[in-house]
Amino acid sequence: MTPAKVSGSRRAVVTGAASGIGRAVALCFAQAGYELVLVDRDAAGLADVAAEVGSSVSTVVADFSDPEAAAATVGAASGDRPFDVLVNCAGLGFAATAPDTTAEQWDLTLSVNLSGTFYMCRMVLPGMLAAGHGVIVNIASAGAVVGLRNRVAYCASKAGVVGLTRALAADHAGQGIRVNAICPGTVDSPWIGKILAGNPDPAATRHMMEQRQLDGRMGTPEEVAEWIAFVADDTGRFMNGASLIIDGGLTAV
Repeated sequence: MTPAKVSGSRRAVVTGAASGIGRAVALCFAQAGYELVLVDRDAAGLADVAAEVGSSVSTVVADFSDPEAAAATVGAASGDRPFDVLVNCAGLGFAATAPDTTAEQWDLTLSVNLSGTFYMCRMVLPGMLAAGHGVIVNIASAGAVVGLRNRVAYCASKAGVVGLTRALAADHAGQGIRVNAICPGTVDSPWIGKILAGNPDPAATRHMMEQRQLDGRMGTPEEVAEWIAFVADDTGRFMNGASLIIDGGLTAV
């Protein structure tokens, strides 16, 4: 799927843009002609992505463990023009069951994955409402639909993202705003690399993650980014309040 060229000068803000799905979205959107504001707490990674993107890009280094501050920083960077598109990719997770999940891990997971998503939506919506149009794409997870072992806080936070997405769509559909969620399966990304690096048997764990998908492989960030671009573009204009599952069959059985 090749991203369609957007008409006119459309502005998009992408969180979690320094790596993984966020990076792939930034490159995909740049190819389609978007003007970009890229957000991440990884300053070096963000600079690398901005260099790849080239022109029509600005960056904001922000830590979504303080979501109000991050949203305010992005708001200041946006200037007077509203964003046409927001893609909430910033997220994190911990490998733990409920008894093993600390209060700090629980709070951080929800503050970044769910509260950070909410605060970014709240930040862009006034401008979108004033303009009479806008698209928000929230990255949830297949773990919002089915339980994943040892991911209790992550699954809870991503299920919250799906609920938030539906509520926002219900509130603002009549005002020209579309809000949808993307629910990827296991995607081969730096986050997966970190999980494997801390595992006593990385090869076996990787194989297990691959086999969760029916076709026996992880997805790629680029595959997910192409669907995000489709949902964000006018070609996806009949999608609102939806949760698009792109998981290689993880949730099928």
